[in-house]
Amino acid sequence: MHAIWMTVFYNPLYNLLIGLTSIIPGHDVGIALIALTILVKIALFPIARKSIRSQVALKNLEPEIKKIKENYPDKQEQAKRTFELYKINKVNPFSGCILILIQLPIIFALYFVFLKGLHPGGPRENLYSFTPSPGAFNLMFLGILDLAAKSKVLALLAGLSQFFQVRIATPSTLPPKDPSKKETFGENLARSMNIQMRYILPVFIAFVAYNVSAAIALYWTASNVVAIIQEILVRRKLKHSNTITVKAYEQPKN
Repeated sequence: MHAIWMTVFYNPLYNLLIGLTSIIPGHDVGIALIALTILVKIALFPIARKSIRSQVALKNLEPEIKKIKENYPDKQEQAKRTFELYKINKVNPFSGCILILIQLPIIFALYFVFLKGLHPGGPRENLYSFTPSPGAFNLMFLGILDLAAKSKVLALLAGLSQFFQVRIATPSTLPPKDPSKKETFGENLARSMNIQMRYILPVFIAFVAYNVSAAIALYWTASNVVAIIQEILVRRKLKHSNTITVKAYEQPKN
């Protein structure tokens, strides 16, 4: 497992970061990290585009889902018909989770790169034969922030960028809570998850970002900014192209 981790995640990211640092004037690791983030987001863009498309499709399917709830009072039957609707429209409601799961090992790999991979003496291990070495690194991002230390500024930016990224990626579609009606477990869960994603997750991200090196906070901020740009561009393109059509769920004939 360790060999797979090193081969698939750690070594490629380590070498790419070192290579980028070596060609950037002043060997600024922060600028190299932003460049690395952009390359990673470009590589993951096909998956991100599918995830965004699924979110837009789910939004468009809400009227059909509402009809299913009205026609099938039984919760198990509702779930069955809803997933059939997803299948008909080729929508994966869990596509966003796949993107997150792919990014987690990248974040862990970068954490260990900054924990033990970068040091004043320069890199000596895990370098590919063709990777140029800068010899020494400049960990002062733009001459202002020490990426090896903690940074309240970058931690705050990581939390704020996460807030806006979630807000754009998962626009709230839940109706206002009606005190006169008792919500189902599923509706309560959906409302709770929405609140946690929108408000608690950014605070958690800011807390974590402050308790690790500023480099991870910078990566998270840059990643969120790129994700926001991708989200806006893809949603705008889908809106103008009208490529997403809704296929209504037809009740089986007896």
